[in-house]
Amino acid sequence: MYKLVIAEKPSVAQSIAKVIGATNRQDGYLEGNGYLVSWCVGHLVELAEPEFYDEKYSKWRYEDLPILPEQWEYQVSEATRKQFKILKDLMKSSDVESLIEATDAGREGELIFRLVYHQAGCKKPFERLWISSMEDKAIEEGFANLKPGTEYDALYEAAICRERADWIVGMNATRLFSTLYGQTLNVGRVMTPTLAMLVTREAEISGFKPELFYTIAITVGGVKATGERIMDKNEAMAVLQKVKDAEKAVIRKNRTTEKQEKAPQLYDLTNLQREANKLMGFTAQQTLDYAQSLYEKKLITYPRTDSRFLTEDMEASLPALATKMADKFGYHGALPMNCRQVINNKKVTDHHAIIPTVNVHEVAFGELPSGEQKILSMVVARLLAGIGEPHVIAETELEFDCAGYPFKAKAKQVVKNSWKDVVEWILGGKKKKDGDSDEDKILQSLDFFQEGKSIPAREPECKEGKTSPKKHFTEDTLLSAMEHASADEMPEDAEHKGIGTPATRAGVIEKLVRIGFVERKGDKKSMSLIPTHKGTALITVMPEQIQSASMTADWEEKLIKIERGNFSSGAFITEISEMITELVQTYKVIEDAEVLMKPVQEPMGICPCCGKTVVEKSKGFFCESGDFALWKNNKFFDALGKKLTKQIAEKLIKDGKMKLKGCKSAKTGKTYDCTVVMTVEDGRCNFRLEFDNGR
Repeated sequence: MYKLVIAEKPSVAQSIAKVIGATNRQDGYLEGNGYLVSWCVGHLVELAEPEFYDEKYSKWRYEDLPILPEQWEYQVSEATRKQFKILKDLMKSSDVESLIEATDAGREGELIFRLVYHQAGCKKPFERLWISSMEDKAIEEGFANLKPGTEYDALYEAAICRERADWIVGMNATRLFSTLYGQTLNVGRVMTPTLAMLVTREAEISGFKPELFYTIAITVGGVKATGERIMDKNEAMAVLQKVKDAEKAVIRKNRTTEKQEKAPQLYDLTNLQREANKLMGFTAQQTLDYAQSLYEKKLITYPRTDSRFLTEDMEASLPALATKMADKFGYHGALPMNCRQVINNKKVTDHHAIIPTVNVHEVAFGELPSGEQKILSMVVARLLAGIGEPHVIAETELEFDCAGYPFKAKAKQVVKNSWKDVVEWILGGKKKKDGDSDEDKILQSLDFFQEGKSIPAREPECKEGKTSPKKHFTEDTLLSAMEHASADEMPEDAEHKGIGTPATRAGVIEKLVRIGFVERKGDKKSMSLIPTHKGTALITVMPEQIQSASMTADWEEKLIKIERGNFSSGAFITEISEMITELVQTYKVIEDAEVLMKPVQEPMGICPCCGKTVVEKSKGFFCESGDFALWKNNKFFDALGKKLTKQIAEKLIKDGKMKLKGCKSAKTGKTYDCTVVMTVEDGRCNFRLEFDNGR
């Protein structure tokens, strides 16, 4: 008799099979040592489309809304039908006595397994493998400590609620606004509030009116000191004249204080994504893909976590792990072992913080794809920094009085670099330039600036400046905004604040870009997320309850409560259904919306065939003469695991080539970097790949 182990992906199944001795390869599964090990391929089973319930829903009509299934139906995805049949046959096999659920240890992993289990009509008992690392030792320990599947029933309830709530909001709101406004307008439970944040930010920027301000500066003892901001020019000029007349300044303060910057907390997924965007220019999805690949290669722990701490039982192993990581990266500086500061059982829920595994010490680092090298380096650097001593700086503040007005100058000096040493060693850092800066002058002349001393105030000047608007959202700042959305409106004891989860936020951003509501603009390291005309128009006609971050954050909090068994799944779905029903019944079309909805076609390049303008339309990028077409639904890019975005299309049309990072092989699941080269023959686009080695 066998136990059937079901993993989420083939690569994970192979790692598990190797550890438990199931090494004989069969069609769609592995066998051996009393186990059969098979896998899902993402979501094998999905919620049925509306037309499955009634053929009339195949056409989008306002009078058919809302669509609220009484009995939820599921369908097997056409693309994965073969693998589902393999799993179903294995489950029904008389040789299989029980199952082991080995999908990813989280809400979505739970959903993937349970839907397959139920769709196959399986009634056999199953146990849950719950691990945070793909290391052999972690897998062995996980199999030695399997949990009854029933312990995760509440997690499954929450997953089902998330899925059905997204269906109710997405299907009904998308059909509602699309039928009322005569074009496809995609709406989502998390996607639309995220888009609303982007649109609101852009409205604030475009509506911002800069104000002039003035500052008076003087040079005292070779150091430039600046006064407070003055909004009125006449007042500023009057102060300038008084300062000129005074000629001298009195030193009121010369104070140096030491300040400590504590070692940073370890990474959860959102903070890793934010930091990687800031340092490397990676999108949230790229970071997640790199991290997931590193996890499957047994080099880091489970990435889809919202915790920044480790558990008590991990403390004893940290010194050895840290020593191996320092050795691997050639760091020979001080390595304190303040492990307690990264330990907190109360702040670890399903998974602990992301840390490297001991396998990193043996891996051929240079053979990893470039993106994975960078993410792995960040995770290692954060672990070693996290157990370090505080970074200490001495901050000196000088204050002068001239003609009754205060002027200040500041300088900072590192006393102990501490945890920043290892970060700068692994990730690099800005080297301070030796020079004759004001900071250097202050630090070199502290004894000169004795309090009460009167010295000449030279070179008085008035500088004019302008107030600045808020900055455009980047992936870093948008992830932060999503994480903290409506936090001030949530109760203090709320377990979850914000919209989306660490595992889903990257996908939300990518979908907004893919369906044309948002575009990325700027250079690689400082790419901004800008709502398109279509995205702005959607939010303009969207009622408050659909674009409300606070309502969505409240739903996310309730999903967490369902996971904990503290809220009814039925009450949650009823709340969503009632909100959608009211929306359908009460929403009024915005007057003159057809003007608002009319797409603005901006030129995005010159046609390589005839030299006329290429513009973006809903299905692709087309020449005005019709001689050239670059379709968004592109099989070549799908095979690379990429979508043909406006940014990529612009580069291809302009240069005929585009470097792509983090492409993913459909066969092996491995990621790689390449250059896509586009040639055009008779208006038809042909593509090929080039690699750094010339292939």
